[in-house]
Amino acid sequence: MASMKDIKELRERTGSGVLDCKKALEAKDGDIEAAVEYLREKGIAAAAKKAGRIAAEGTVNVLISEDRKNGIVLEVNSETDFVAKTDQFQNLVNDLSQHLLQSNVNDVQTVLDEPWYLDHNKTVNTVIKETIAEIGENITLRRFTKYTTSGFLQGYIHMGGKIGVLVNLAAEVNEQHEKVVKDLAMQIAASKPEYISRDQVSAEVIDKERNIYKEQMLNEGKPEHIIDKIIAGKIEKFYSEICLLEQAFIKDADQTIKQLIQKTDIVVNAFTRFELGEGLAKKEEDFAAEVMKEVSKK
Repeated sequence: MASMKDIKELRERTGSGVLDCKKALEAKDGDIEAAVEYLREKGIAAAAKKAGRIAAEGTVNVLISEDRKNGIVLEVNSETDFVAKTDQFQNLVNDLSQHLLQSNVNDVQTVLDEPWYLDHNKTVNTVIKETIAEIGENITLRRFTKYTTSGFLQGYIHMGGKIGVLVNLAAEVNEQHEKVVKDLAMQIAASKPEYISRDQVSAEVIDKERNIYKEQMLNEGKPEHIIDKIIAGKIEKFYSEICLLEQAFIKDADQTIKQLIQKTDIVVNAFTRFELGEGLAKKEEDFAAEVMKEVSKK
């Protein structure tokens, strides 16, 4: 029998109904990964890139050095949106950003134990706890990504800190590049690419998608002799959704991002996109309420 914990996780990952998740887990002997594929094959679950329920409050911030060679994007969580908007919380986020920009550390736990950049008698964790004591609400440094480049960095904050983007570019700063890279950062914020180009997508990922599409076609009763052609088209569409260079430009759908930057000598080295609360579990009481509501409909 499927446990409530597994049903909850599967529901968060796929956005499917409680009873559908329960049925999928039972059909796949409790294997969550297999249940995800089962739901997608049945056309019940959304694609993996759309999965994940947003639950946390707080903010995402981006800070780039004056020479644009070093930069940081980070997510700091609070319990409520009210606290996230206070000066105390925003000041802490700005100070954490400054600390991380100067630090050589690349993981959260190690950073928390580091001496605070403004007072080496305190650790980063101590400073966070002091703010928690003042505000009366839990605060966590959830994640961060740092880039150092020989080119330059471009940042973008969307919806007042709900989404943050940091892009590492191989190019020189000039007026033409500035306009294009701002568009690039906005593109990443809006379209959620997972890779820069299709050569970064593993064969395993493509094979998995191909198998899912095949099951979908068979379940829909499509003739087998046309299935391969349909799947090929779906794989191309998949690339155009998850690969930045193959996405349609949000300001001009008639050209791709690759075509946009071909007019320049810009190369995208890397990018990071953080969405507030991305992938975090919903609160237990919220989930329980949803279970009761959905079951009552049956």
